Amino acid sequence: MKRALFPSLLLALAIAMPLQAQAGRSCEQAKPTAELIVKGMQLAERTSQQLDASGARVVLLARAGQDLSKYGLRYSHLGIAYKTDEGPWRVVHKLNQCGTAEAAVYRQGLGEFFLDDLWRYEAAWAVPTPQVQTQLLAVLRESPSRITRLNVAPYSIVSYVWGQKYQQSNQWAVETLAAAMEPATIVNRGQAQAWMQFKGYEPTTLRLGPLTRLGGRVGSANVAFDDHPNDKRFSDRIETVTVDSLFAWLPRAGLGAAPVAFKL
Repeated sequence: MKRALFPSLLLALAIAMPLQAQAGRSCEQAKPTAELIVKGMQLAERTSQQLDASGARVVLLARAGQDLSKYGLRYSHLGIAYKTDEGPWRVVHKLNQCGTAEAAVYRQGLGEFFLDDLWRYEAAWAVPTPQVQTQLLAVLRESPSRITRLNVAPYSIVSYVWGQKYQQSNQWAVETLAAAMEPATIVNRGQAQAWMQFKGYEPTTLRLGPLTRLGGRVGSANVAFDDHPNDKRFSDRIETVTVDSLFAWLPRAGLGAAPVAFKL
């Protein structure tokens, strides 16, 4: 990397950090080192180049912020990325407020999206069909109220896929996709979830024992299980929306291509 670029990276971090909120992360984590900043920006730059080369205008973009391998999962967080008229890519995604029980929707650049203490410096994206891209782009470019129509503040990282008490980041993304596809008829989360079921979406079933469930609820404000049906909850079947399940569903439902991954 050219030495002249390094001050700009520090400036980018200084601008991004006060606005930063992280999906399922605590604000008490250590500040990124210069090496992590450089790697995050490199990943953002290379991802931007590959997205440009894809010819897509909208993609579903994922990062690996946490190690979820014990659950058979590769990616932790999904956003909707789109190409702006000015050139740069932007990402709209839902972020948990520093490990609290609330979250909000943010619009950020790729640099901010990857300026996190990532578990693995890898990006993955799925290119939706042209029709899906057109529908999503219409939502992304309109007033903020439309992109946040189905957002709710109460957050649980393991929120029930067909529940409406909480909403996690990946759940917001797919429900927003549903609303974009049927804007005249989908105006609430229940309708979005009915569309997902009609299109054959299948959630990930996490096998969490009672001690894991109890520990998560007591120790973390952003983890709750009380929205899951009792028959599933007490048989250790936690059904939630994951990036991996969405990537598997898109081509199966005829809504997009299989994911492409890039790793530094």
